[in-house]
Amino acid sequence: MLLGNFLIGLREGLEAALVVSILIAYLVKTGRREALLPVWIGIGTAIAVSVGFGLALSAASSEMQFKTQELFGGILSLIAVGLVTWMVFWMRRTSRFMKKELEGKLDSALNVGPVALGTVAFLAVGREGLETALFLWTNITSSSEGSTQPIVGALLGLACAVALGYLLYRGGLKLNLKRFFAWTGGALIVVAAGVFGYGFKDLQEADVLPGLHTVWLEPHEFFAKFGSAGDWLQTAFQGVLNVTPQITALQLITWALYLVVVMGFFLRPQGGPGPKSAPAKPASEPAASA
Repeated sequence: MLLGNFLIGLREGLEAALVVSILIAYLVKTGRREALLPVWIGIGTAIAVSVGFGLALSAASSEMQFKTQELFGGILSLIAVGLVTWMVFWMRRTSRFMKKELEGKLDSALNVGPVALGTVAFLAVGREGLETALFLWTNITSSSEGSTQPIVGALLGLACAVALGYLLYRGGLKLNLKRFFAWTGGALIVVAAGVFGYGFKDLQEADVLPGLHTVWLEPHEFFAKFGSAGDWLQTAFQGVLNVTPQITALQLITWALYLVVVMGFFLRPQGGPGPKSAPAKPASEPAASA
């Protein structure tokens, strides 16, 4: 689970770090340093809300009975997978225009006042933070290793994301973002497939869906043949792919359907014409200055 949560923290954290670096760089470049304070307040508030959201989920689930907890976890797992899937495709489609979109919103907010600036920063970072908190919570609750390793993995990923974001802001690192988001997007789909299947198993354990005892695969029996190496492999597969010791028919079917369908759409070449260019001006008419 450490590796899977490291990937989530890195991917989601870098998106938030990019948003922050774009906002800060634009204000510095345009000489509006006085507007940095409300932006930082908005960013700090978004982080606090995201952390509070994760803590609230943990507190709420700890007070529930077993079946209620499984129902709660299963529903939130499916919601988390839906949000992450949407985010992966959204970033694949719009990452090229993120800078221009954020700068446009910031321009409008500068004309309104400090509250609008803080709101832009809060919404831009808060969306990533809430998605991260929800997805990490579902991974941590489904972990068989306790909460330490998944949390450490997430914190390491977030720390790397902050470092990469700072280096990008300072110009000390050139990162092919299109390739980065393509590779990490594909890897996140694999992680999300495991969470998707595990969410359905949670619903089976809550007696909402049938088939809990219809077990099709028992990976723990296979890995047990390899001794301590098998234990390590099972832990690795559990952490990255959510391969549980026993896999029900419904869990396996939903995992395979999600992986094949979503990965198929993700790997499909992006089609559609690009943005239309403005008609060329007559030669006698001077071009407008930028």
